[in-house]
Amino acid sequence: MRFPRLFCAAVALALAAPAPAAEKTIALDVPGMYCETCPLTVKKALSKVPGVAKVSVSYEKKEAVVTFDDAKTSVEALTRATANAGYPSTPRR
Repeated sequence: MRFPRLFCAAVALALAAPAPAAEKTIALDVPGMYCETCPLTVKKALSKVPGVAKVSVSYEKKEAVVTFDDAKTSVEALTRATANAGYPSTPRR
């Protein structure tokens, strides 16, 4: 009767494992972009944040759209990265 015990132990371990990270996408308002080259700096800063998978920055909309792994980074880390690059940002609501 070892099989049922092993099976139960395996199920318990699987249920106790942490949930896989979720990929999230957020839009950030970046009002301080004042020329068409500013998005390059913003994109570079965001791309360096661990866990960021994709970045799209629009000068016209004054926004950055970021797809990231929420187990590796946070919205706070993303806004800190843009601020450190000279372009403070806030999550779009």
